[in-house]
Amino acid sequence: MMASGLSLIFGLMRVVNFAHGSFYMLGAYTLVYILSLMGNFWLVLILGPIIVGVLGLFVEWSTIRPLYGTDEINPLLLTLGLNYVFVDIIRILFGLGGIGSSVPEALDGRINLGFMMFPKYRFFMIVVGAIVMFLIWLFINKTSIGMVVRAGTKDNEMVQMLGINIKLVWRMIFGLGIALAALSGALIAPITGVIPEMGMFMVIEAFVVVVVGGMGSFAGSIAGGILVGEVIAITNLYFGQAGTVAIFVLMAIVLLTTKAGLFGEG
Repeated sequence: MMASGLSLIFGLMRVVNFAHGSFYMLGAYTLVYILSLMGNFWLVLILGPIIVGVLGLFVEWSTIRPLYGTDEINPLLLTLGLNYVFVDIIRILFGLGGIGSSVPEALDGRINLGFMMFPKYRFFMIVVGAIVMFLIWLFINKTSIGMVVRAGTKDNEMVQMLGINIKLVWRMIFGLGIALAALSGALIAPITGVIPEMGMFMVIEAFVVVVVGGMGSFAGSIAGGILVGEVIAITNLYFGQAGTVAIFVLMAIVLLTTKAGLFGEG
């Protein structure tokens, strides 16, 4: 989900959003903090991504939008700086150490899949991820707004000449991409806990997924996510913590053989 949000933003806006990991981290912190106030995991799981998505819209309006039409490296450097700003703000508010979280009681324990016992919460994450990705696919491929998004990724100027407010579509997709990152962080928080730097670790893997799948390709981000996840899991099973090295080897092989990723267009 995080890589898909990153891919949506790049595909339409050509913004390499290095602050994406910070929104992932903010989604986790939002869930833990609001959960401590409200105690309703299901409500917070919905509210958290919306809150962080609105914050993402404000960031796009106040900092990124003025850089549209300039050199593509300018938004990249800006979002890289924003990443450190958000991390330091969280350190000031919540401290340098991490904050623990727990799996909701209804999802605690294991489920019998017939051939193995599997943690309920991880199964829940898989189901939620599949449902969310399917809904995003429907939105992009089966709605009129999605048609504008797909057209905008090919030729922004032509879409504007047809009288469509492409900048409004940009904002909507940016907010959607940020909300996906926040939802990813919120879902992982009960398993790993949260620390200010968690987004810095994850955004690297998300960029590898996007590059392997093809920059700007939504289908590529899904295929790349599954492939990278399997490479990490299998490598770590046999070679300890070598999974991080393996995904960069995978990325190198894919780029050397395809030039633009699995679903990239060059």
